[in-house]
Amino acid sequence: MSIFTPTNQIRLTNVAVVRMKRAGKRFEIACYKNKVVGWRSGVEKDLDEVLQTHSVFVNVSKGQVAKKEDLISAFGTDDQTEICKQILTKGEVQVSDKERHSQLEQMFRDIATIVADKCVNPETKRPYTVILIERAMKDIHYSVKPNKSTKQQALEVIKQLKEKMQIERAHMRLRFILPVNEGKKLKEKLKPLMKVVESEDYSQQLEIVCLVDPGCFREIDELIKKETKGKGSLEVLSLKDVEEGDEKFE
Repeated sequence: MSIFTPTNQIRLTNVAVVRMKRAGKRFEIACYKNKVVGWRSGVEKDLDEVLQTHSVFVNVSKGQVAKKEDLISAFGTDDQTEICKQILTKGEVQVSDKERHSQLEQMFRDIATIVADKCVNPETKRPYTVILIERAMKDIHYSVKPNKSTKQQALEVIKQLKEKMQIERAHMRLRFILPVNEGKKLKEKLKPLMKVVESEDYSQQLEIVCLVDPGCFREIDELIKKETKGKGSLEVLSLKDVEEGDEKFE
């Protein structure tokens, strides 16, 4: 017995569907899982690595392909590849509840990892474990926002955790080398931005080694460039000032 497959149907498996509504109609494209985010962030540039097919559908799961006249009416063209790009960039990714839950769990772990990597206990200068940060995030009932980057959310989490526990961003260790003439005046402007001054050396130039909050780095860099007209220099000695040793807070 032969099985008849209508010509406007295409069957696909293991699909991530991206959907867009236009001119009162629904249009969908079939992508490979985990590739949509890569395309949108610019990591993946090969369209064929993202799209399972260059066809535009009205319903991917049923394999129903969009009609040419509907495409022209909604997009002003029947160039399916161009339409696929538009839907890929601006459409809404369809994910199952199970996939969404899995993605949120992964983001939660990623946020906790960033926080653990960037922060220390200010009293001991020792880092916290990822497990402890995850536990603390659950205690403050932190809710992951799928549309915000994990880095942005990690900074939010640090602010919220500060109210509940001893935690702060690990300081950066910097060395400034400044011309003597401008150095003394500039030091007064830099003073509020420096957490700890570890050493000062006045000879041909003013050399300062200090600890700063990473959030102040750009401001310090711009201040030195502007005030010394490019004669001063800024060197990062270490990105994180933490105590040596394997011990971490559990």
